[in-house]
Amino acid sequence: MFQPASSIHWREFARSCEDIVAWLTNCYSIEAEEAWALGTMLVAFGYIYPLQDHKRLVIKPDASLYRFQTPYFWPAQQWPVEDTDYAIYLAKRNIRKKGTLELYEQVQYNSLHKWMNHKWDFIVMQAKEQYRAGKERKKPDRVVFDCQERAYWVVHRPPPGTVSAMDYGLERMVDPNTEEKQTSDFFRRIMIFTQQSIMRPRVKSSVSIGALVKYSVTYNKHDPFLAPCLPSNPWVTDDVTYWLLNMANVEIPTKMRVERWTFSFGELLSDPRGRDDFRLFLKKEFSGENLAFWEACEDLKWGTAATMNDKAQQVYKTFLTRGAPRWINIDGKTMEVTVKGLKHPHRYVLDAAQTHIFMLMKKDSFGRYLKSPVFKDTQKRAICPDQHMFSVSQLEANARKRRPSISPIIVRQLEQEEKARMATSGPVDITQVMSKLSNKGKEVAPSKK
Repeated sequence: MFQPASSIHWREFARSCEDIVAWLTNCYSIEAEEAWALGTMLVAFGYIYPLQDHKRLVIKPDASLYRFQTPYFWPAQQWPVEDTDYAIYLAKRNIRKKGTLELYEQVQYNSLHKWMNHKWDFIVMQAKEQYRAGKERKKPDRVVFDCQERAYWVVHRPPPGTVSAMDYGLERMVDPNTEEKQTSDFFRRIMIFTQQSIMRPRVKSSVSIGALVKYSVTYNKHDPFLAPCLPSNPWVTDDVTYWLLNMANVEIPTKMRVERWTFSFGELLSDPRGRDDFRLFLKKEFSGENLAFWEACEDLKWGTAATMNDKAQQVYKTFLTRGAPRWINIDGKTMEVTVKGLKHPHRYVLDAAQTHIFMLMKKDSFGRYLKSPVFKDTQKRAICPDQHMFSVSQLEANARKRRPSISPIIVRQLEQEEKARMATSGPVDITQVMSKLSNKGKEVAPSKK
């Protein structure tokens, strides 16, 4: 356990950060940098507390003053930090400050008052008793004790936006070594948990292992750690041909890339080149709005928060409202849930409709796409590059020619330009155009006298 000082007299006065660092350096025979780090830890854990900026639990290299905490409030005492004690402390501060607590303390006070309403009279009585006992002390002692108590609660109930050194997971609120009392409620919860466990569907280990083996066999050739890359592994040979052949929107994909599209519908949508091929198929079937809606939902889900409302309204006007230019066919219940959620849009407000469209494309369009001339033509034109064999001298030459890859910022800009180009090439809503033209004609029409 930490002992702040061998001299009680040294702890009675406020000290500057230089004094504390010098004392730690001299007392423990450590370097100044270690003393600064140790001092910061002592402040963070509440063994030393600042007098001016009590919310910042660090040692600052300025004229700030610090005091050693009384041993009663040391974390080494392992006192249980109860909400009742914190409520009494806030009630006492509320009495002393005449209702002018800090904002975060006022929020905590109101929350505890609502939660402990059944015993709030007892809390207020204890707070008044402690306040009267404090009034009987001398003013210097009363001020010092108030600072010590405030420092204790800043460590154990930190203000919002600060990091607590005492917060180390669930053990802060729950002690795993504590045995729960075996009451009727305890056994009732065990019965409910057991019944739910029995009713839960479980998969046999043989089925799970079979699924893992099937997945491994399917993706074995596509894993660079298990199979060689064609034409060569760029991380080994410094040859970027593999990356050039597998760019996001390359014109002619490789055979292995096209083969992955057949594994699942998710694999097809996760590949930008496969999505473009699937979009071409949907346009020929006059159902391209389904994929466009799915992409708009993904853009809303992973886009910025600033554009969330505008994107949600644009999706509603383009795909969901009556007479929309790219209206999608979803059931009435899903439409009702989606439209209701758009009143307060968030990232996942379109999840129900997106899942409905995804399953519709997976069950209906995906199977027909794999049998369509579009996919067969892409499969026929796909290339299978030959393996490149490099000698030692060629590998050294490749290493000398190594150049930095394209900046992610440039890649992102190219993606944004591609999205803008796709948006401008979309279908035009003739009704909206005619409405705008008619409104413009009304504005410029001469007034009748």
